Amino acid sequence: MAKVQIVFYSMYGHVYQLAEAVAEGAREVSDTEVELYQVAELMTEEALEKSGAGEAREAFADIPIAEPARLAEADAIIFGTPTRFGNMAAQMRNFLDQTGQLWFTGALVGKLGSVFAGTGTQHGGQETTITSFHSTLLHHGMIIVGVPYTEQRLLNMEEITGGTPYGATTLAGADGSRRPTENELAIARYQGRHVAEIARKLTR
Repeated sequence: MAKVQIVFYSMYGHVYQLAEAVAEGAREVSDTEVELYQVAELMTEEALEKSGAGEAREAFADIPIAEPARLAEADAIIFGTPTRFGNMAAQMRNFLDQTGQLWFTGALVGKLGSVFAGTGTQHGGQETTITSFHSTLLHHGMIIVGVPYTEQRLLNMEEITGGTPYGATTLAGADGSRRPTENELAIARYQGRHVAEIARKLTR
């Protein structure tokens, strides 16, 4: 049985929607256990309300908070984060900064690591967010998995769409009003399925 964890931070729900699609794809793979966790919030309730994120976060309020030590239980970990000026969100960085003991003991060495992300604009740093995220995974000795071009939706030129060979992405719009499209969700499902299939092969 391959164990896949999906660990995400979402502020307005866009990355959460991708996370659900990633989980859906991973669950299509037999002999796979999929767990979904969210990274703890660092902003105050007052700040969240001012940002307009309070209501959006209610949609995933019941998803358990990720604990760094539990990462060691997984065979594959798929991380999701919104972009902040071309980098991962501070909430995700804070979570990863708590994995020092896992690094010290080599607990994540040889496990699969994959990343998906969301940006506000079409060229808002989705690729730099994912590739810079990879540095942390490499320090942990993880095996990085992206989205190969056998996923033909990466080649879609008929619409503005997220989706990179580094990982699934979505575009929220500068005001956050745009939601993940079917093309973006399908790429996310592919990523989840692809990672889970490799994890199952490795566990066998």
